[in-house]
Amino acid sequence: MKIHVHAVHFDVDPKLVGFIQNKLNKLETFYDRVTSGEVFLKLGKGEKSKVHKKHIEVKLNVPGQIIFVEEKGDTFEEATDIVLEALKTKLKKFKDKKNIVEHKKPELATTEELVEDEY
Repeated sequence: MKIHVHAVHFDVDPKLVGFIQNKLNKLETFYDRVTSGEVFLKLGKGEKSKVHKKHIEVKLNVPGQIIFVEEKGDTFEEATDIVLEALKTKLKKFKDKKNIVEHKKPELATTEELVEDEY
């Protein structure tokens, strides 16, 4: 799965990019048809302090849908772990929903059944 990491208004450390890539690659165990993803890293200011909250937004492209999750944390690693749990849940729901829809598709009548109906 291809992951593009975008840092908004700051330079990102390559170790952080590797960490995020490794974490998101684990999602393929839950749903293997994820085609690509984009990660946006942002710094948000705290209310009364100079501490920046870390925002992470992840957009995964799966056939037929885009799955989006946004979370905040004290560090990007913590925010990544929170996003990973949310994405696991969403991917499992998407996969279950897709399997239910595929099982309910009506079966096409075979040619033998059509011939028997005519007589």
